[in-house]
Amino acid sequence: MVETLVPPSQFIERAPHSVSAWTMLFAPQALPVLQATALALEDLRSREDDVDARMLAEVVSADPLMTIKLLAHVGSLRRHREGGDTETVTAALVMLGITPFFRAFGPQETVEARLAERPEALAGFRAVMRRARRAADFALGLAVHRHDQDVEVIHEAALLHDFAEMLLWLHGPDFALEIARRQRRDPALRSDAVQQELLHIRLSDLQHALMIRWRLPQMLVRITDHHEQRASPQLRNVLLAIRLARHSAHGWDNPAIPDDVRDIAELLHIGQDATLQLLREIDHANVDPLPPR
Repeated sequence: MVETLVPPSQFIERAPHSVSAWTMLFAPQALPVLQATALALEDLRSREDDVDARMLAEVVSADPLMTIKLLAHVGSLRRHREGGDTETVTAALVMLGITPFFRAFGPQETVEARLAERPEALAGFRAVMRRARRAADFALGLAVHRHDQDVEVIHEAALLHDFAEMLLWLHGPDFALEIARRQRRDPALRSDAVQQELLHIRLSDLQHALMIRWRLPQMLVRITDHHEQRASPQLRNVLLAIRLARHSAHGWDNPAIPDDVRDIAELLHIGQDATLQLLREIDHANVDPLPPR
């Protein structure tokens, strides 16, 4: 697989002034993926006749950017086909087929190659990726405990929740680094405020617009829509998992964690001690292979 380093001139240097203008800067087919994902896909490609949708789904669903690429590709095909949403990675692969998948997705550019000359940005990206994976693990564990019928969608919703932040690290690393610096200097500084000042938009609004533009599954869009008037149990499941992943990113002694445990216990209808034990078991069972920041 040939990888091309991205020169600095290809990074976003001037922030557009609207969400619609920002959306024009990104295309799902051009997203890089994790190096581990790219290598795993090439290994599966070399033995395509023995590959099934489950094997491919294990690789794709571990990588938020590859997940988006697949769901966006299937979304673009739906314009010309009858039928409803293909809501999950597994369903998308079954609909698409193994050979058409490999035909549509050749050797992938990697995140590590794109940010090879920006080690600070690569570290920042990895921190967001690690947080997203932990949030997805928590969301899946909570959904299983709740006997939710849409556990895979809930897992995907948590995994993709911060993908706009990942895009900023990949395409506008100077902006992402400045946002991180300001929030380190002032921990009370709200993300929305600093994003609005530097980017002229909120990343949550960009993310929602991209999900619609790329025709991602409606249920996924709904679960991740913070403008929903009523928080469904599925949305609460996702948001609480994300909250906990943020607060426990550097250990379980964050003073906000007891409130997270209380709210999760309320969602699960079990005691707080049992909830904390469950959450620690979920975290212990899922060790992220990404290098630490």
